[in-house]
Formats: sequence, C-alpha cells, structure tokens
Amino acid sequence: MAYFFQRVGRLVWVTVFLQALVACHQAEPQQEPVRAVKVMTVGAAASDLGLEFSGDIRARFETSLGFRVAGKLLNRSVELGQRVKLGQELAQIDPQDYRLAAQATAAQVLVAQTNRDLAEADLKRYQDLFTQGFISAAELERRQASFKAAQAQWEQAQAQNAVQGNQSNYTRLLADGAGVITAVEANPGQVLAAGQSVVRLALDGARDVVFSVPEDKLPGLQVGAQVDVLLWNSAKTLKAQLRDVSASADPITRTYVVKAMLPASLGADASDVVLGATVTVTLPSMAKATGVLRVTLPTSALRQEGGATCVWLLDAQSMTVKSQTVDVHTADGNQAVVSAGLKNGDQVVISGVHVLTPGQKVSLYAARD
Repeated sequence: MAYFFQRVGRLVWVTVFLQALVACHQAEPQQEPVRAVKVMTVGAAASDLGLEFSGDIRARFETSLGFRVAGKLLNRSVELGQRVKLGQELAQIDPQDYRLAAQATAAQVLVAQTNRDLAEADLKRYQDLFTQGFISAAELERRQASFKAAQAQWEQAQAQNAVQGNQSNYTRLLADGAGVITAVEANPGQVLAAGQSVVRLALDGARDVVFSVPEDKLPGLQVGAQVDVLLWNSAKTLKAQLRDVSASADPITRTYVVKAMLPASLGADASDVVLGATVTVTLPSMAKATGVLRVTLPTSALRQEGGATCVWLLDAQSMTVKSQTVDVHTADGNQAVVSAGLKNGDQVVISGVHVLTPGQKVSLYAARD
C-alpha cells in the first residue's frame, strides 16, 4: 500500500512539473499586423465651393389680363408663347348687349338735351315777361329751377352714355405692352366673369432669376450680393444681383423664394435668356463668408460609426490612426464634399478604412514599379 502511494505522488509531481514547463514555454500573443494605407493631405484638394440651387428665368413684370366686363368669349387671337405688341387685340367677348345699352344711353342723351333746350327757351321768354312786369319774381324763379333740373339731367345722361361707351370698348382685350404670352386660361365659348384671367403676359424688359432656398441658408443671403447664373441651354455663365428675398416661407415646400436680377443689357447673351429656361445659381460668396473649409474626398474614405460619418486620420509621428467625425455637405458620384471636421494639413486615410482600428499601426502604401 505504501508503494502505491509513492507511485501516485510521483505522478502528481511529474504532472505539476510538466504544466509548469509548458507555461514557461507558452507562445507570446501575436501583434496586430501593420497595414499599408493610402492617405490624402487636406489642403491639396481643398475647394471653396459655393452653394448651388436650381432656378428659372422669369419676366420682372408678368400680368394676368382679363376683361373689365362679363360676357361670352367669342375669340382669342393669341396662343401660348406668341409675341404681341402694345395695343394688339388679344381676345373679344360678345359686344351685342353693350352696344345696345350704348344706343339706349345715346337716346337718353337726346331726350335730356331736348328737355334742356325747351327749358332754356321758356326761361328766356319768362325773363322778358318779368322785365316788362307781366309776371312775378316767384314765377321766374320756378322757370330758372326747371332749367337747372333739365341741365342736370342732360349732363347725367351724357355721363351715363360715356360710361356705357367705355363698357362697349371693354369687350376687346388689348395688350398693355410688348411681350410674350406665358399662359392661356380661357377658350372661346366660355362665359367669363368680370376680371377673370384670360391670358398672362410677360412684358419685355428686365428679367429675373427665381430660385428657392431652405431656411438655414437665409443668413448668408444679402440683397445686392453677386451670384453666378449658369444657363443650361448654352452653358454660359452670367452675373446677377440679388434683389429680393421672401419674408415668409412657402406653406408647402417650406422654402424661401429669392429673386436675382440679370443685367439690363445682355448683349449677345440676350438670345439665350429665354423665359422659363432652367438655370443653376451659385452663391460663391457664402462659402467665403462662413470661412468653412470644404474638402473633396473619395467616398471610400468615409465610414459610418454610431450613426455619424467618420474618417481615419494619420498621426505621422506615431504612424497610428484615429477616428474623426466629419460633416458631408454634398456628394457627386464617387466624390463627397466634407464641410466640417477637417483642417489644413490633416492626413486622411482613403483606402482600407474598414479593416482599421483606433491606434493601429500603419505604413504608407508605396506602389511597385
């Protein structure tokens, strides 16, 4: 029995010795590999990009034209996009009732004039009789009052005839000036109310560029500031000046309408400034005013971390990387414009960003010849 316990004790000591020996020779943990990365230095690709908005060209003065009297539309002599001259007839409503009314008032003028002439003749006769002493002063005063009433009725009839004559003339819709028809809102056969719009006329002359901006961009908009206007139909760029910023937001889009006036004399570019043409408005001064550095990075440099957009920055002294949160202003294809979070001189990792960890050792990628 003693021999058995001696053997067991030896086995225990051998096991403990072997475990200690294995522990002494355990392999050291492997270090994280040094990864080669490509970097881009902020500043070399920095840009002072302005904000861009889509807009269109409109006439400074655009009027909805309608008849001043009600009636049935007989004809409309203009179509959408047609050029018109000052005083040109645009449409006409049925004038028959107004002509008959004008004839009736003209007849009333003749009746009133006849009564006035008769009252005037009576007054002259009674004045002679009064001079001869055949009538009293009271009778003469009655004749004078009758003449004055007849005179007033005659003047009233003349005024009514003039008004009715105007009503008859109002059955023809004339152009207030030279311009272009931008909308047609009534067709022949339609019964129109007084003032109901028939056509819209954009008058020749000054032209505006109209576009909308969100609320957060309003502080950078100042009346009188210069903007660049790119014409889509000719790829030409014109200078315009901000002249009006809406004081209230559109109830549907919640954006603010901004108007910029084009130069009064466009010269050779006048033929390219077409009403309704689409343009791109660039506000370069806004980027300078804010002092924000905007950097163009490839989208491969961006990654999502905790709901934020981040990039890896290289610490050149320790050759390690750290995470930096950035704000992306806009994106165009494979390029992203970063408006906040970076400064001049920062080195941004632009490839292999998804295999890196904070503090990881890296090396600069060198292309093989």
